[in-house]
Amino acid sequence: MKREYYVTPKPSPIMKFFWTAAGADHFILERATYSDQIKYMCLGGIVVATGVMAAIAGGYAFYTIFEPRGSAIESEFHLGVALASMLFGCVWGLMIFNIDRFIVTSTGKGDGTEAITWEEFKGAIPRIVMGAIIALTISKPVEIRMFKTEIDAKLYEEQLELQKEYEKRTTANFEERLKVVEGDLGKILSDRQNLIERIKVAEQAYTDNLMGKANGIGAGNGPLSKALKGQLDALNAELTRFDNINAAKLNEAEKKRKEILSEKEVALSKNAQVASGLDGLLERIKLAHHIAGLWISLFITLLFMTIELTPIFFKLMLVKTPYDYMEENIKELMKADEGIYIQYNYYKDKQGLERDLVTHMKVEKLIHEKVALLEKQKELTKYAVGKYGEKLKKQIDDNPDGFIQVEPITPSPNDN
Repeated sequence: MKREYYVTPKPSPIMKFFWTAAGADHFILERATYSDQIKYMCLGGIVVATGVMAAIAGGYAFYTIFEPRGSAIESEFHLGVALASMLFGCVWGLMIFNIDRFIVTSTGKGDGTEAITWEEFKGAIPRIVMGAIIALTISKPVEIRMFKTEIDAKLYEEQLELQKEYEKRTTANFEERLKVVEGDLGKILSDRQNLIERIKVAEQAYTDNLMGKANGIGAGNGPLSKALKGQLDALNAELTRFDNINAAKLNEAEKKRKEILSEKEVALSKNAQVASGLDGLLERIKLAHHIAGLWISLFITLLFMTIELTPIFFKLMLVKTPYDYMEENIKELMKADEGIYIQYNYYKDKQGLERDLVTHMKVEKLIHEKVALLEKQKELTKYAVGKYGEKLKKQIDDNPDGFIQVEPITPSPNDN
């Protein structure tokens, strides 16, 4: 806008976009000073930057949550999750951008001085709390990305420790089950082995007798040899009966043993899968705090809080400029044009607080017109009813019989 004493620069499309982000009025800024234009451009730039950082942080957090689980140092890229993360990041960034824009536009300008009074700060507390929460949600994903290398190395160590612990617990669990099965199996095998040893002894005695190796007994198949042969046959028959009786038990015990060993192998093969479950967003945030330490983590959080809360404090510290007075002037003109009259601090309420008296002139004018019209309608209705009554009276004077109908009296038969 050109004036004799000042020419307002023409804003660029980028500057107008940042004005929109800051919730500023284009019409007024195009007629205000260049410092006002720059001020709201910087304010909008902070809001846009916060939205962009929120989009990046939200997308990374989404990918970290839903990425394929595996070794911390051998992560695989998943295109589908990446595309979904980009979409979520855009939605999240736009949502944070809109919230920030609302926070900035709803924050007043205070008393128009650089000092922030307690009343101004107290009124801004809800917005400060919301801004702090937003800053936290942005800072944590960025923090774990900053220390990703250190976190991956530490997380891999924890995964290996978890694998060892899982393997130890799994082995101990299956060993208890194997002891029971192998105890039953061992008793049967021990009894069978004892029977086999007895058979071996009987075979040796029978052979020695046939060969004449026994002391004082000649070689040959004599009565003693036949007795030893009968004893050997009896032991072999007992072994056969033993095998027939315990074959089912042996097969069942061996089958259980193989099943338990197979289950053990399957359970142990899940070590990597169990350890990969440790690779989550929560665990990475914990490790980030552990690796970075309290002060570095706090510094990063405070940095994002500063970026997020700067527009709020910035607006509270703003000194009134031509833009502010022009904005107030336009608001007053609009209220006057709409017939809104405000008498500030007109009365005190029950709590002793000063209140404004708001008079809606157009509304009161319309109500007054409606009331006057109703009053006039009542008056005219009353007058019309009176005239109608006079008209009926004149008709009665001219023809009274026309208004009275007398039914003829019929004599009763009992009257004779």
